[in-house]
Amino acid sequence: MSNRSQPILTWRATAWRSRVVLFLIIGALIAVMVKAFALQHLHVEQWQKRAEVRFERVRDIPAARGRLLDRNGVALAVSIPEHRLGLVPSHFNKALQGQAQPARKLDELASIVGIPKSEILRRARESKQFFYLTSGLDLEKADQIRALKIKGLELEQEFRRHYPYGEVFANVVGFTGQDDRGQEGIEKAFDKILKGEQGSERVLVDRRNVAFGQRQYSPAAPGDDLRLSLDTGLQTIAFQAVRDAMQQHRAKAASAVVLDARTGELLAMVNAPSFNPNERQRLDPAKVRNRVVTDTFEPGSTLKPFTIATALDAAVIRPDTRFQTASGMMTISGRTIRDSSPHGNLDVNGILEKSSNIGMAQIALRLPAQTLFERHRMVGFGSTPSLELPGMVSGRLRPWQGWVAIDQATLSYGHGVSVSLLQLARAYTVFTRSGEILPVSLTPVTDAVIGDPVFSSATASRVRDMLERATGPEGTAPKARIQGFRVAGKTGTAHKPERGGYAKNRYIASFVGFVPVEQPRFIIGVMVDEPAAGEHYGGQVAAPVFARIASEGLRRLQMSPDPAIRILPDPVKVASGAPY
Repeated sequence: MSNRSQPILTWRATAWRSRVVLFLIIGALIAVMVKAFALQHLHVEQWQKRAEVRFERVRDIPAARGRLLDRNGVALAVSIPEHRLGLVPSHFNKALQGQAQPARKLDELASIVGIPKSEILRRARESKQFFYLTSGLDLEKADQIRALKIKGLELEQEFRRHYPYGEVFANVVGFTGQDDRGQEGIEKAFDKILKGEQGSERVLVDRRNVAFGQRQYSPAAPGDDLRLSLDTGLQTIAFQAVRDAMQQHRAKAASAVVLDARTGELLAMVNAPSFNPNERQRLDPAKVRNRVVTDTFEPGSTLKPFTIATALDAAVIRPDTRFQTASGMMTISGRTIRDSSPHGNLDVNGILEKSSNIGMAQIALRLPAQTLFERHRMVGFGSTPSLELPGMVSGRLRPWQGWVAIDQATLSYGHGVSVSLLQLARAYTVFTRSGEILPVSLTPVTDAVIGDPVFSSATASRVRDMLERATGPEGTAPKARIQGFRVAGKTGTAHKPERGGYAKNRYIASFVGFVPVEQPRFIIGVMVDEPAAGEHYGGQVAAPVFARIASEGLRRLQMSPDPAIRILPDPVKVASGAPY
């Protein structure tokens, strides 16, 4: 007999199924209620964060970078407000369809942003989410885009770093990268001060990343301005002088640095070739580096005053002590050193004036090696200057314990040692500050500067007089003189080192000097790398650059020349140049 013929059995089976379904429904309702309670009262912060990730967008608000100013408040680097243009495809495409003249407005947009109309349409159709169409739009273009009133376009502010003086300050000021962080020079060294703190904007977005609803805004804090010791006028003068010298002598490169002889402030630091930091898409590393602080070279005869000062302080010589330089050749430890021409019997004044290597070697050999080493170390050779610039180098000064006689002799005239141009210029502060070595400063100095004593005041005064004679008619640098002012300094000419010795026809020509002698204001160092137009001596190539910078710099300070100080050059001597 089947169940269909028994109503009681049929009812019991149906009731059982109904109860199961009812229990399942009640269980599901309870589960939903428990879940709802948990979501609303348990782990609330966790679920809120998940929702924020999915339905909030955080937009960074860039901060204006602090300005770089010269000592007189002239702007060397500024942040210019610009805009980047974003596009919401769904809104943009719908807006174009609803426009009365969509083609005209699209043509105007393409013209403003400099992107073909077809490219804008293609990207808008292929993209489903918000994207940035372009960046670097100035305020005028941003206003023009707003005037189009096309929905789906969003303008966001950003900043572009601009350098008003271009290549003049490029190597020392440096530049920023795409993230507005310092990449080179002062921009990199003082990035923490300049960069500021970006703000943020939090907005609700839908699944297409389109903003809606409330916004939370945190303003950006601009970076701090930084005033430097650099002088725009003097920097421009120096840059033009080294650029012209490089071109005139067909040199590989040229550099100059100008220090305040009283305070050690850095007034100018220039290199040629240079680059335009406003156009830094394709940078040549050879043009970017600041050669004044990153490149080292053998200073040649510019090092001679320090050996003489050491010997005078040690009382092993006097200014009138005489040495026989004979025929211009001398052999030490089996190696021969030479002068450019025979000078015969010379006193110490004459040795520096004529730049005699043989005379200098004899002076150096009267000194203990340790004493010579320590004094050179005290003026900064072989140690990195305490200046906040990237790429600073220490140069090379070998420990005295490994010296032999020829090492001591060649050091006296600047061979077997390497320095940067900044180190060399700074070392000359011992002669402008009565024997004290001054630190170099990138920022203006307001308090009295106390240097570290190296030589006695009397020794510094004697060497200062010798350096003035070196720029006289009988010295190696008559081309360093300027009308109406007393000038002191020393030339340097050195063969460039190469593997296994020295290059025969590649030179470094240099000059370091100060002016006016009686109350020095400027210390100027000049280096010309591989002059190839015929002349290569420091007195021919580098000294005229010094004279040009010093003359125009003093005129800029409105310093009155002394009519009694007149330059009446011997045309033959000046035309022939100076040997060292």
